[in-house]
Amino acid sequence: MKFFIDTANLDQIREAQDLGVLDGVTTNPSLMAKEGITGHENIINHYKAICEIVDGDVSAEVISTDYEGMVKEGEALAKLHKQIVVKVPMIKDGIKAIKYFSDKGIKTNCTLVFSAGQALLAAKAGATYVSPFIGRLDDISTDGLGLIQEIRLIYDNYGFETQILAASIRHTMHIMDCAKIGADVMTGPLKAIDGLMNHPLTDIGLAQFLADFKKGN
Repeated sequence: MKFFIDTANLDQIREAQDLGVLDGVTTNPSLMAKEGITGHENIINHYKAICEIVDGDVSAEVISTDYEGMVKEGEALAKLHKQIVVKVPMIKDGIKAIKYFSDKGIKTNCTLVFSAGQALLAAKAGATYVSPFIGRLDDISTDGLGLIQEIRLIYDNYGFETQILAASIRHTMHIMDCAKIGADVMTGPLKAIDGLMNHPLTDIGLAQFLADFKKGN
């Protein structure tokens, strides 16, 4: 399972990279705004800075909602760095744009996916990644993990190479549940990744080892 961090915060990205387990980064306009990154030139420079920190794919989202605009934006983003993945919304023109990018060899991430049918269309169009938002589904009392299971079954049935990127991860158990189901990638906050390291018995055991060592020295 690949680990992506969902943030535009450079310090958090560096911290995750230093762990040695980070495979990529996802961002969106809301995450950029959260870090005070506004304006086209500043956003572009921020994407470049992220690519200099990590070794893996970096999703950069288009703002246009029409086919021509998405193609123009996406081609410009793809030229920024070889690690850039063009993030495209799950709308009709988005599917058309994903097909265009796929034919051109440009990696894509189909975002805002909330149904298996949407994921099927994205795979048919040749998306590199598909991003089902499980946390947002959970928020409206819908089974986000169940959607991951449905997409996994459909992709396995037909051998689609599109990777399931579980997005809107809220906590550590989301990561574990997605791993059990077979999501190819998860993207979430640093605290959810850090949570995988924590267990009270580990803390107790380490404290005991250190105490015993001190007794003998």
